[in-house]
Amino acid sequence: MGKVLVIGCGGVASVAIHKCVQNHEVFNEICIASRTKSKCDKLKEVLEKQYGNVCKITTAQVDANSVEQLVTLMKEVKPDVVLNLALPYQDLTIMDACLECRVSYVDTANYEPEDTAKFEYKWQWEYRERFEKAGITALLGSGFDPGVTGVFSAYALKHEFDEINYIDILDCNAGDHGYPFATNFNPEINIREVSAKGSYWEDGRWVETEPMEIKRVYDFPEVGPKDMYLLHHEELESLGINIPGIKRIRFFMTFGESYLRHLKCLENVGMTSIEPIEFEGKQIVPLQFLKAVLPDPASLGPRTVGKTNIGCIFQGKKDGKDKTYYLYNVCDHQECYKEVGSQAISYTTGVPAMIGAMLVMNGTWKKPGVYNIEEFDPDPFMEALNKWGLPWQESHNPALVD
Repeated sequence: MGKVLVIGCGGVASVAIHKCVQNHEVFNEICIASRTKSKCDKLKEVLEKQYGNVCKITTAQVDANSVEQLVTLMKEVKPDVVLNLALPYQDLTIMDACLECRVSYVDTANYEPEDTAKFEYKWQWEYRERFEKAGITALLGSGFDPGVTGVFSAYALKHEFDEINYIDILDCNAGDHGYPFATNFNPEINIREVSAKGSYWEDGRWVETEPMEIKRVYDFPEVGPKDMYLLHHEELESLGINIPGIKRIRFFMTFGESYLRHLKCLENVGMTSIEPIEFEGKQIVPLQFLKAVLPDPASLGPRTVGKTNIGCIFQGKKDGKDKTYYLYNVCDHQECYKEVGSQAISYTTGVPAMIGAMLVMNGTWKKPGVYNIEEFDPDPFMEALNKWGLPWQESHNPALVD
């Protein structure tokens, strides 16, 4: 049993904290910290009303951009692990504070500079030696994608293949919230991700594409046929290095016509730009202003219906023969909302965040250094997915993406 410090109090953090409370045999103390303490206090009230006093919950105010404030908080709380569910811009300050306090670190998304629409692992991988010397673990990308997709890849390699040559990661959200345009997670991060150029990993190098240039239609189990588009995604970078035999990895995400039409219009008028402009004597970032006028993703839960299907299609060899294999999870938006008050997008990231923190804290995955999730034994994580709300399914004869 131990103590977790969760930094962040948005939709994903709320799910992860719900799951930590449900898993109170492991997490007997939880500290929720955010820039806005009132959000943490409100969540604490909800948790204590729903679950009773099964574990000790405290709250704190912290600016995750400030190493000094983070260090002060960590020294006061003395957590066994820090679960970073703040913004990707804040990964490095939180890692710096963890180093100073010698506390293990878990996140769900890799570092992204605030002033550049670019995300990659190089900044966090540079911490490897320092985390090794400090004797603490940094687990990177313990969400769904990245996260479960990496665990799926490690599991497939361990149990189904001698070598994996092709991976297609398919992320389908067939949920309907009724709005003409809204994002299912942080609008600023979501729109930066979608409007960036696409890319995939092939033969040891990146192949770049224009945004939304490559489209495929895939018939998803329990969902049906959906349009999906090739995007750049961070797990391609680590899987290309950590899964031997890889020739190509691609990432596809589904989008509806209404979403794409609105996004294109917003791009055309400059509302997705991250370059500051002057407005009435003040510097504002158009994308941040757009975020302020869009529906809060946390408000979408009650009105979102439908399912998600996220998984990986693998092609490779076993005993000298060609083989295909599909691992995936199907999640229902309304079932997630009934359980934890959030829609499936937050749920599918928040559950793996709790599992990663659990495996680091209980020592199953604890070793000094900085690691991507596929570098650990996948079996305990796969077992935990079935136990904590994200049961996986498999197919040995899936339809392939051309």
